[in-house]
Amino acid sequence: MTKLPSKLLQNSPAFAAAKIPTFCPMDLLCNAYSNTSDDEPEPDSKPKTKAESEFQPKNPIFTPSKRPRPEYPYPPTNPHPVLRQNQRYSALQNEAPVAVRYVSKRERALLSSGIPEVLDPKPSPEPNVPVASTQVLGSFFNSDPRHDIFSSLRHQPKGHAQQSRIPGRLSTALCHHTKAVKAINWSPSHAHLLASAGMDHQICIWNVWSRDQKLARIFSFHNAAVNDVKWSPQQLFVLSCGYDCSSRLVDVEKGIEIQNFREEQAVRVIKFHPENSNLFLSGGSKGSLRLWDVRTGKVAHEYNRSMGPILDVDFTISGKQFVSSSDVSGTNMSENSIIVWDVLREVPLSNQVYVEAYTCPCIRHHPLDPYFVGQSNGNYIAIFSSTPPFRLDKYKRYESHGVYGFPIKCDFSLDGEKLVSGSSDGSIYFYNSRSSKLERKIKAYEQACIDIAFHPIMPNVVASCSWNGDVSVFE
Repeated sequence: MTKLPSKLLQNSPAFAAAKIPTFCPMDLLCNAYSNTSDDEPEPDSKPKTKAESEFQPKNPIFTPSKRPRPEYPYPPTNPHPVLRQNQRYSALQNEAPVAVRYVSKRERALLSSGIPEVLDPKPSPEPNVPVASTQVLGSFFNSDPRHDIFSSLRHQPKGHAQQSRIPGRLSTALCHHTKAVKAINWSPSHAHLLASAGMDHQICIWNVWSRDQKLARIFSFHNAAVNDVKWSPQQLFVLSCGYDCSSRLVDVEKGIEIQNFREEQAVRVIKFHPENSNLFLSGGSKGSLRLWDVRTGKVAHEYNRSMGPILDVDFTISGKQFVSSSDVSGTNMSENSIIVWDVLREVPLSNQVYVEAYTCPCIRHHPLDPYFVGQSNGNYIAIFSSTPPFRLDKYKRYESHGVYGFPIKCDFSLDGEKLVSGSSDGSIYFYNSRSSKLERKIKAYEQACIDIAFHPIMPNVVASCSWNGDVSVFE
């Protein structure tokens, strides 16, 4: 065999093949994916030999796909310079405020795609802006009434000495409410003031016999329709309730809300306790009855039973019991329509008082005798005994007016000799409470007459309100 020179032997393919290391495809993949960055290759710790660079394939089969560098549409922002402690306050003072609107992802996508954004034609309403809840329009002091009115209010009779008389003419028309008026109430301590509660969310305080401005105050503390309003027996406060699930106590003279009694139901009726003016009863749309303490703002007693929405409540003469009326028409049961309750024990004394298939939107107890009446949707006023066994008088009722689903109310005079009722035909009906005979009918409104109230001092004065928002005083 011929011996080749050493220089030729080093340049021969066999010699080069002897020095070539073997490579595996998995090694190539590991080297490709072992980089910590997708943009820059990881530097090799060992320099590659000439043989490795020659035999490394130029177009490998397993080529890793690298993600392209994202192109940001916004230029990078420069970081804020670091200020020293003594430079921060001066920089905040010199820096002008810049109003920047937040751009959502949806708006950025629409801007980048070139599609114009369609604005909502009905934008969402602004959040609740605090408005004035009290409007002072006139004086509520009894400064300039007529001479006969001033004399009657100044010389208040003791007890129930004066005999009630039926008014014969319209004395004052009070117009402000824009919707139906649900309730009216005379002030027992300031007898020239009348409060009215309307479906327009307002409470109006009227100085009825003022010669200048009869509308003294407008309270707008409720943000829903107001169902009932009552004067405090001793102080110049009014208590009101409504569909905003609250009962609110307001100082009339200062025009501020003193307390807000929140509930989880729309409050339909309120009534002060006859013996303790710090307690009042509330009834709501979920059938819950609560006795509140004004001093603590908490519930003193709660009366629970399977009842419908509470329509009206009234205390007995002693204040130890009260009568509630509820709407049970949805249950197809006549029981629990009128219930007599024990105030302290929180238990019903009778729930079989009224078994006819009608609801009673109004309950009124006689001021002297042990019986109460219920305004029935059967277009009559029923009479019930307020002593056990709380029976219905089947031989006497007041039936000349109409109810027809309206929340028509009624009221007794101070001596209990007269019973007055509103009507769906807009008239006022005066009955003799003992004989139940109709004595007079007065056409007052074109729409339904809702509430009616005798004056607490003058026996010949009656106030009324209508479904169209009018308030009237008859003498």
